Amino acid sequence: MDLGLKGKSAMVSAASQGLGYAIAKTLAAEGARVSIAARKQETVSAAAARIAQETGGEVISSVADVSSLAAIEAWHQATLAAFGGVDILVTNSGGPPAGPAHGFDDAAWQSAFDVLVLGAARTIRAVLPSLEARGGSILMLTSSSVKNPIPNLGLSNVIRPAVSAMAKTFADEFAPKKIRVNQLVPGRIATERLTYLDDANAKKAGVTLEEQRKRSAAAIPLGRYGAPEEFARAAAFLLSDAASYITGATLQVDGGAIRSIT
Repeated sequence: MDLGLKGKSAMVSAASQGLGYAIAKTLAAEGARVSIAARKQETVSAAAARIAQETGGEVISSVADVSSLAAIEAWHQATLAAFGGVDILVTNSGGPPAGPAHGFDDAAWQSAFDVLVLGAARTIRAVLPSLEARGGSILMLTSSSVKNPIPNLGLSNVIRPAVSAMAKTFADEFAPKKIRVNQLVPGRIATERLTYLDDANAKKAGVTLEEQRKRSAAAIPLGRYGAPEEFARAAAFLLSDAASYITGATLQVDGGAIRSIT
């Protein structure tokens, strides 16, 4: 099936590694022109070069922290200068630290809100005029904590559902502008972030990292962690013309781990 991504221009935030990187690489492999951003120049430049080499795609990079509107706007302008417009936007960011909700002070709560909620809102607000000019698609990455609270992830459990509500709200608001907005929910996908979380949970449980991974995998119906590429292929579909009648949707890529029915 032709996804219709060839020649489209995409912006993907927090794309120097993990899920953002996997999505950017998949989009480039499908023929999209990709602009990636992350906080560190060295890592984002290296990621862009690696994607371009492995896919043969056109990839540019910018340094941008989603807590800075000025940085996001500069990234947007660099993308317009290189590609002439934007068709696709993926909002993404690093997750908040692990720990119980009662263990964080006001500064930690504010920081998590600023990155997860305001970061997504800032990015969409900055890029919206370009998407309005061409129509397009927005994909917002969240967490399985929007469906089921996750032990020892208090900040994520409380704040990420606000991003989920934002995705649904924007889907309603942007549909008349011919802009689709969907949400993609990762389960246990084998990324650097998951290694950090497994390590934190292993220490909390007093077991080895390998034992923690075995316990976690055993709770997944498919019996294993997902690969970043599996998550990225779902993202590419939702962002593509093949999903032209899908907006306001939430897709879980979790091996069946989420047990809720809504």
